[in-house]
Amino acid sequence: MLEYHVTARRIDSHGSEAATKDAKILLDTDMAGRDDAFNPAEMLLASLAACMLKGAERVAPMLDFDLRGIEVSLHGQRQDSPPKMVRIDYEIVVETDETDQRLDLLHRNILKYGTISNTLAEATELAGTIRRKA
Repeated sequence: MLEYHVTARRIDSHGSEAATKDAKILLDTDMAGRDDAFNPAEMLLASLAACMLKGAERVAPMLDFDLRGIEVSLHGQRQDSPPKMVRIDYEIVVETDETDQRLDLLHRNILKYGTISNTLAEATELAGTIRRKA
């Protein structure tokens, strides 16, 4: 079983910092918000995007899939009371010459083997598409 460890600390009333291994990321914990850091909801979406990107990198060699580039765009809907993410929509855009069937296979594998995507799918509505880059 894999385990992960992250620490976070308050820098001041405008922000915080999370750290793991040799990496650090600035967090928007300012009540007024800030444009130069991810807020918690954006971090959740970024985590899902990273999961999908890493999943593609993991399964592409196993599928012998020609993956020249990939982008993920996400949109989350949050309700106020109680505060929670009620829906996450995504679009995966792949730069490839693979067939539509192979593109669908990549999509299924990205979702099937994604730690974050599997976790979020249990907690909220997760819906999305995959398409070839024009």
